[in-house]
Amino acid sequence: MAKTWLITGTSSGFGKALAQIVAQHDGTNLIAAARKLSDLDYLNAYDQTKIEKVIIDVTNKEQIATAVQQGQTKFGTVDVLVNNAGLGNFGTVEESNEADVRQLFEVNVFGLANVTKAVLPVMRAQKSGLIINVSSVLGITSIPTFGWYSATKFAVEGYSNALRQEVNGLGINVMLAEPSGARTKWNAGKTAPVQIDDYKQFADMINGAASGTTQAPGDPVRIAQLMFDVATGDDPVPAHLPLGEFATNGMKQELTKTLADVDKYHDLSLKADSPA
Repeated sequence: MAKTWLITGTSSGFGKALAQIVAQHDGTNLIAAARKLSDLDYLNAYDQTKIEKVIIDVTNKEQIATAVQQGQTKFGTVDVLVNNAGLGNFGTVEESNEADVRQLFEVNVFGLANVTKAVLPVMRAQKSGLIINVSSVLGITSIPTFGWYSATKFAVEGYSNALRQEVNGLGINVMLAEPSGARTKWNAGKTAPVQIDDYKQFADMINGAASGTTQAPGDPVRIAQLMFDVATGDDPVPAHLPLGEFATNGMKQELTKTLADVDKYHDLSLKADSPA
């Protein structure tokens, strides 16, 4: 039986690349979500009996419920949910605009949770499913001017790790995809230019991010293909899937430094508990 994939944010980037892969695969159906149906015209090139286009703004719960029902009506199941929709944001922590930061959390964290909550009853009823939450290496480590974006991805990491344990006995798996920077246009124009002299060293970094599509080494098509291959392979899906050199090495370096701190202060840390 064909597996049905629901992918958010399929108008561009990872979501578009993954949607095209799913649309062309013999054993899969596709529920492609975007904020505007016209952004999904590229899917007209594929077998429409395997595709359902839906409108989802991940901050709109009514749209989400309608879209999930629409997909379920056509295909009967939702076997794989890919929470890909997201925003970027660039600026120092101190200078970032609060309204932009709140929007960032609404989309990257609460939006992801909204879609997941709508799909979980379907997966629980069928006693099977895979949820792929597109996080980032910046959900494990961080770099200057990405502080608030990184904070949303740290939240996605914690949310996903808890969810994985809660649904573990229900036939549902949760995988975090953690790519490096990739050549996608994802900043949505949300930047906070440097105004404080103490942060002038970061001005070029922010201006470069504001230009749109990055020159990062990550290939969105390769990343999408690797996510698909891991999700459909014979091996159990991993809890964490770093994708790219910076993702792999950055995560290893961050986790190694964390473990070094834990080991260094091991005996002191144990003193925080009351004696037995």
